[in-house]
Amino acid sequence: MTLPPKPPSRADKVSLWQYFKLFRADILSAQPARLYRAWMAEFRTPFFRSFLCNDPQLVDLVLKKRPQDFPKSDRIREGLVPLLGNSVFLTNGETWKRQRRIIDPAFEGGRLRDTFPAMWDAGEACVRRLRLHANADPIEIEGETSHAAADVIFRTLFSIPIEHKVAGAVFSEFREHQRAQPLLNLAALLPIPAWMPRFHSAKTKRTAAVIRALITDLTTSRAAQIAQGNAPNDLATKIMTTPDPETGDTFGTEEMVDQVAIFFLAGHETSASALAWALYLMATHTDWQEKAAAEATTILSAQNPDFSMLSGLKLNRAIFRETLRLYPPVPMFVRESRCPEQFRDRKVKAGSQIVISPWHLHRHERLWDDPDAFDPARFETENGKACLRSAYIPFSTGSRVCPGAGFAMAEGPLILAMILRAFKIDPVAERPAMPVAHLTVRAKDGIWLRLTPREN
Repeated sequence: MTLPPKPPSRADKVSLWQYFKLFRADILSAQPARLYRAWMAEFRTPFFRSFLCNDPQLVDLVLKKRPQDFPKSDRIREGLVPLLGNSVFLTNGETWKRQRRIIDPAFEGGRLRDTFPAMWDAGEACVRRLRLHANADPIEIEGETSHAAADVIFRTLFSIPIEHKVAGAVFSEFREHQRAQPLLNLAALLPIPAWMPRFHSAKTKRTAAVIRALITDLTTSRAAQIAQGNAPNDLATKIMTTPDPETGDTFGTEEMVDQVAIFFLAGHETSASALAWALYLMATHTDWQEKAAAEATTILSAQNPDFSMLSGLKLNRAIFRETLRLYPPVPMFVRESRCPEQFRDRKVKAGSQIVISPWHLHRHERLWDDPDAFDPARFETENGKACLRSAYIPFSTGSRVCPGAGFAMAEGPLILAMILRAFKIDPVAERPAMPVAHLTVRAKDGIWLRLTPREN
């Protein structure tokens, strides 16, 4: 059995400088192989200590039982603040609670039904674009899934397609921003005082400024539509008109720009990553591909597509879920201990970095059966059901679970099914995919596939 690609691990002991070089190239291969078996591991630098926790009880403690004692680490904030500002992804404490009180109502279950038509339209547009390349040269599919995921975001958030001038400009600039590797900021690695200027690269600052200016235009325009009473009933309108139930305040323009930036980053980048890897796994596991395509053809054949279709895509959903296990878009979450702790047999000082790694937890050799194998049926087994409850966190868990998790689990299986119904997908042997991680888990040299139209 051929296993899906997995990055090599580094030697167990390396110098701090070697680790920085490895980390810059790829977060995943910068980690030692022992993390796939360890319940906990400690890493020491001259500036801080980190504890990576794979023990499900520790993960539960940090993310669910006592999240207030383990806030988001400022080390992650350092690299992302030029784009995300004071967004819900980076804030802590009362600011974060207020933001979630305003945002969460927009993502309640009933809103999925309202946004289904936009997801369907984005999926159809994606299939039309792919038809232009089918039966020709290999396609770099990550670019196509990024396009589709961005289209979903703009259709559901602002009721505009990706072809809209502003939407297209945001999409283009975001790809440039990602290439600037904003996480590799000096302040994320060294204990730089708060008063000292942050040395973000010129590209990071320029692209972030352009994106935020474009989003400001969209937000300002929507505020005017709301004031005139003719705004579309989409996610942006819902969020901008929802008052904090405790204070009655709504988001101002700048704070709304912060939230739209993280919706785009989280909703577009992560969905694009997962969908691309799902298509790659279908190309390399043709038996599953044919079963999923048959299901898609049956379920999606209705004359009038509607939200109820999603419940019929059971296999496509299982495939997408297994993809998120093997290739969680966000490979690591970083928290900080507010007070001294005792984790297993080790003392954890206040201020230590607590790393929760979905990448290692989802492939842990002492938790999962055949952890590196692709098996969408695993969640029907006793082992899979147990791990689903205790060791599966692609969207995090607890109070800081991603508010868009339900959207992702609707959008991903739907567009996967629409593509599989339309095309037979084959790998490109001479261009194998290898996962790497910077902001999210992507392929080092892209994911190359061949698409052939099916006769439906």
